[in-house]
Amino acid sequence: MNKKIEITTKIAIFRKKGIRKTIYKNEWWFSVVDICEALTESVDAGAYWRKLKQRLKEEGSEAVTFCHGLKLLANDGKKYATDCANTEAVFRIIQSIPSPKAEPFKRWLAQVGYERVQEIEDPELATKRTRALYKAKGYSEDWIEKRMRGIAIREELTDEWQKRGAKEQRDYEILTAEISQATFNMTPSQYKKHKNLKRENLCDHMDDLELIFSMLGERATTEIHRTEDSKGMPKLKADSMAGGDIAGGARKKLEERLGKSVVSKKNYLVKPENKKKLK
Repeated sequence: MNKKIEITTKIAIFRKKGIRKTIYKNEWWFSVVDICEALTESVDAGAYWRKLKQRLKEEGSEAVTFCHGLKLLANDGKKYATDCANTEAVFRIIQSIPSPKAEPFKRWLAQVGYERVQEIEDPELATKRTRALYKAKGYSEDWIEKRMRGIAIREELTDEWQKRGAKEQRDYEILTAEISQATFNMTPSQYKKHKNLKRENLCDHMDDLELIFSMLGERATTEIHRTEDSKGMPKLKADSMAGGDIAGGARKKLEERLGKSVVSKKNYLVKPENKKKLK
């Protein structure tokens, strides 16, 4: 039985330009529109790609046939089918884009692809690189430890969902929203608006307590699934609400004692976490 892959949008940075990418068929696939924007700085990268795509089709180029429509997170917090290409196809596409950045981009792309090959051979490298990336962004060691633990807990939970009946990306989004709503009284999309985030990862902009309660909700849900041998979306949804309720109850008790809300509007977009004091 093939393991269900939960397509998750990641952001890679090329010369300060964000390029969305996701793991598909065990390799990185990149948003072609984002690549066009990074290389051309077009005011309408979508239109640029549509014209280029049509020209490549007329020329009989195989590059277009290698593209897949994968759902990536957009600025409005929703996922849309987006033309994506793997490293080989991207190399072919950028040959048709006149840009002085093409050669530096090829080197960058080759490095990103090589890192993925290394991670497949040695999964610990992915963890090490994630830690190094957070450290380079200015996060403290304590925060990184919590974030890495949260990632592990999340992966464990999604594995349970896959085994117990969650089949589509939408299923994962529904279950995640149930946990978040019960834990923080907000869905992830509402939470991102609360923190004034767009394409950024929500958990990357949580403080210590927010991370802890998020982990508690997801870990409690995993344990409920296992203890009750849950199967099917209705039961998984009920369990997710129950797991979130446990974390939400703990959050409310702490807020009552502290006299203030744990849910913060603060995020890490302005200053590195290790250079500012969160309140």
